Amino acid sequence: MREAPGSASPHSTATDSARLESAVPGSTATGSTATDSTATGSAVPEPSVPDSPAGERRRDAGATRRRLLDAARDLFAERGYEGATVREIAERAGANQALLFRYFGSKQGLLTEVVAQGGLEQLRATPPEELFETALRSMLTSSASGTADRSLEVYLRSIGRGDEATGTLRELGERYQSALAALSGAKDGALRADLAMAWLLGIGLMRTVVAREPLASADPDTVCRMVVDTLDHLWSTPDSETP
Repeated sequence: MREAPGSASPHSTATDSARLESAVPGSTATGSTATDSTATGSAVPEPSVPDSPAGERRRDAGATRRRLLDAARDLFAERGYEGATVREIAERAGANQALLFRYFGSKQGLLTEVVAQGGLEQLRATPPEELFETALRSMLTSSASGTADRSLEVYLRSIGRGDEATGTLRELGERYQSALAALSGAKDGALRADLAMAWLLGIGLMRTVVAREPLASADPDTVCRMVVDTLDHLWSTPDSETP
């Protein structure tokens, strides 16, 4: 994918890559209910033991953190990184702004984790041959908030619109390009991957940002079938048939 104007320095790119790799989802623990026996041998549950204050705080912190991530994901996808304010993210999450900075350090740190848990997790979990269709289907069905991955929407609305987000988003684009390039054994595999990414993002732009009909309301299955069938030719065309 081509670099956007205002790209970050090499040092910044390395830092963004390290941040992306280190961002991991939080987790909470669950307890179990024990049983005891009475003198007659019948089993009865023990009275439940209330969580300790520390355990309660950990669970609340995990839930608040998740709400902040979900709110940021949706607002970044709807308005772009520059257009979504920290105040709006905190309000949508029903949390205090101070907690956002406590958990993520900054707005950029929040973006890094949104991308890591969305696009980069999709890259890790999806076989390369399924990646394009998975990303396309995700974009076609992610117009409503609450969907798991809206990272490509965030990319579309944010890339090139501010230096602060450029490094993180450029890293995401390069990871997608690298995975797609492996699908073709041709010498120009990187170019073919860039063409595939351009088509993917162009579809997303026309459907979610421009909202141009008939694409904006087209059935996702129909769009996926038409695009993927055509794209297969891009991966399979041998070098001798390219200009």
